[in-house]
Amino acid sequence: MADKVNFRVAHLKITDHLVLGITQDKINKGVEEFAHLDLHCHPMMGWQQVAGALTGGQVDAAFILAPTAMDLYKAGLKAKLVLFSHRSGSVLIKNKKAHIETINDFKGKVVIIPYQLSVHNMLLHKLCSEAGIEPGAGKDVQLEVMAPMQMVEALQYDDEGEIAGFIVAEPFASQAVTEGYGEEFCLSKDIWPEHPCCVLVVRDEMIENHPDAVHELTNSLIKSGKFIGTSVTTAARVGAEFLGQKAEVIKRVLTEPADRITTANLFPVIEDLSIIQDYMHDKMGIMNAKIDLEKFVDTQFAKAGKAT
Repeated sequence: MADKVNFRVAHLKITDHLVLGITQDKINKGVEEFAHLDLHCHPMMGWQQVAGALTGGQVDAAFILAPTAMDLYKAGLKAKLVLFSHRSGSVLIKNKKAHIETINDFKGKVVIIPYQLSVHNMLLHKLCSEAGIEPGAGKDVQLEVMAPMQMVEALQYDDEGEIAGFIVAEPFASQAVTEGYGEEFCLSKDIWPEHPCCVLVVRDEMIENHPDAVHELTNSLIKSGKFIGTSVTTAARVGAEFLGQKAEVIKRVLTEPADRITTANLFPVIEDLSIIQDYMHDKMGIMNAKIDLEKFVDTQFAKAGKAT
């Protein structure tokens, strides 16, 4: 048998990437064994670091924001989007010190987002626009980009209530709630039901040279996604270790409500990605050109693993 390939995968410590943590745990416990790859998970601090590692070839794949992945592909990254990593799973948190009651109370304040090219930015724009409020530099609501893991602390030290809140992937929203710094304003699923956000992107050289390894990893991730929905207590315990959080925080994310984040259907739907691309290009103007999604998305692995 051929030697196993080292398969290096970048991710953040967010619930959006929990399927990777479940797969890693199955390997560690000997429940699952790969014939074609040795999995190496590379946790990173923020999205810029993930993007840099992927484009620089320090990793072979990455769990990354869908619009960021599109932008990297447009800039010449030789990679394919092979899987969604989840659906829904983010929250707009209001800062307790900012005395937010309605969306209009966000005016004149700062909302923290994890990245410009993020579904979080798109969903915030959609929510504000529908209320007649404009987010952005010099507009009604100022935006500040910050790594997700720094957002709770930002609220903690905002004594003047200048920050209205933040929109981010779990578990940082639930952490802000359980630690008493924030309250939920709305769940992302209530702005766009079952929206995609993070995706798994694999470099072309890995797909071309080691397709069996890509099949093996995606099959495992798909099974892990289904496992999360049926084994919440175990998933919360594993997630707490993988994400460096308390188990009760992860269990809250997975159960309150049950569809706060879903991982049972990871098939990459081009129509959903097109909605993101069209909105961020046509309405927000932060994507300066569109890509051919049919060329960027490779569904063969999701189909083989029965991702739907």
